[in-house]
Amino acid sequence: MATAAAASAATTVSGGEYARARRAMIDSQLRVSGINDPAILAAFAAVPREDYVAADQRATAYVDRALPLGEGRALSAPLSQARLILEAAPKQTDKVLLVAGGTGYLAAVLAPLVASLDVVEDDARLSGNAAAKAGSWHKGDLTAGYKKGGPYDLIVIDGAVEALPKAFAAQLAPDGRLVTGTVERGVTRVAVGRLSDKAIALQPVHDIAMPVLASFAAPKEWSF
Repeated sequence: MATAAAASAATTVSGGEYARARRAMIDSQLRVSGINDPAILAAFAAVPREDYVAADQRATAYVDRALPLGEGRALSAPLSQARLILEAAPKQTDKVLLVAGGTGYLAAVLAPLVASLDVVEDDARLSGNAAAKAGSWHKGDLTAGYKKGGPYDLIVIDGAVEALPKAFAAQLAPDGRLVTGTVERGVTRVAVGRLSDKAIALQPVHDIAMPVLASFAAPKEWSF
């Protein structure tokens, strides 16, 4: 919860300043890191990221780091979300599932790039703060995906996972792809997965910092 002083300070930042910060994010974070697809850049340019964080975080909405949302969740840094979308290669014909919708920022960026978007979020505190809910939102276990809406051409998980539940293989179209972050020994990477023998084989493609989703922790192993 923002303090009154922090909220007051946030409101002194003008819309023009936020717009300049958004443009600086695109030019100094995304473009220089190889994110140059015009449609992706236009989608990021159109969404006011400051509307998807708490009042006392608006002035830092465009910094190159994840922003804490409380209860162990975070809004991924702009570059990590842009990298997810770049590797996902969304198409206007794609039926898409976004897992871990959070406060709605990535959904707002992704929705114009695809045909339809389902969003799963298990934290009503976060989804209730979404500035604008792009796509069709569903409350439920993140690790279960959204079986009713499948199969999907594309599944995006906004965060790093230790283990990918088998449920997602049943929700992915035969020629579909799944994009997520993976974490191994503290190192997070963007990974792309496709169906192989009724399972999703993940292939890490790019090291990048991103929040780890506790819901996708690997099962504990017994040791003697």
